[in-house]
Amino acid sequence: MGPELRHLRYLLAVAEHANFTRAAEDLHISQPTLSQQVRQLEKALGVQLLDRTGRTVRLTDAGEAYAHYARRALRDLAAAERAVLDVQDLSRGHLRLGMTPTFTVYFIGPLVAGFHARHPGVTFDIKEGSQDRIESALLDDRLDLGIAFSGAHAPGLEASPLFTETLSLVVGPGHAHAGRDRPLPVGAGGGLRLALLSGDFATRGHIDAYFSEHRIRPGIAVEADSITALTEIVRRGPLATVLPDAIARDHPHLQPIPLDPPLPARTVTLLRRDGAYTGAAARAFAALARSSGADAPAPG
Repeated sequence: MGPELRHLRYLLAVAEHANFTRAAEDLHISQPTLSQQVRQLEKALGVQLLDRTGRTVRLTDAGEAYAHYARRALRDLAAAERAVLDVQDLSRGHLRLGMTPTFTVYFIGPLVAGFHARHPGVTFDIKEGSQDRIESALLDDRLDLGIAFSGAHAPGLEASPLFTETLSLVVGPGHAHAGRDRPLPVGAGGGLRLALLSGDFATRGHIDAYFSEHRIRPGIAVEADSITALTEIVRRGPLATVLPDAIARDHPHLQPIPLDPPLPARTVTLLRRDGAYTGAAARAFAALARSSGADAPAPG
């Protein structure tokens, strides 16, 4: 008897958990059944795949080699199943989307709402994270599309531009610069107290590079991994932040103040894995994203 798909899943589960009992619980089968199935696989291949002699179970060298192709086979099978289930008229479908935090606040909401109005049968799985994590998930086939920024991307990814994003200093009604109607010289940045995204995010790197270029060291009072947290902190207190202008324009209690010279604009891009299967839902969403990007407010 040759290997079957369940044998591949069982082997990979044991390798992941390094333990038959925990793997069996995860698979919802008995531990003796799991052991028997893995031994059937080893017998069919004529090689030992697992080292059971230690305190934990681990793959042998042959097991590592086999597991590499087993993972690829299961990933390709999942893509094939999505292709079969993908209905070209978009009466149903599923889209896995990843993005960096700023887009969750001002871009993705209207975009998904508009898409859902056109294609209510398509479901979404939306993940938020750093650009590095989004790119890794795309390469591992855990995402269909990503929305991030232009620049150096991981090999194996395709990037297409959507729109240009501009950023400004943003303050709340109680800030000393609230009501200012002219740009703030960058030299004044040294006296600012800021609440910013953490260093894991591309936006923070963009901001740090700007201040470093102008030899300014603003005081960082708060670091957060949530745009919502930053906007609430700034609107209720004396701290400032740096956000895309689109966010501040939509928030009645925030005021954008351009810096002089201005923060460099940056290009928002749509990412996908090179050569990946692109379903009807992903194609339609990409087209809508490009159209929405073309309608985004011009910089300035």
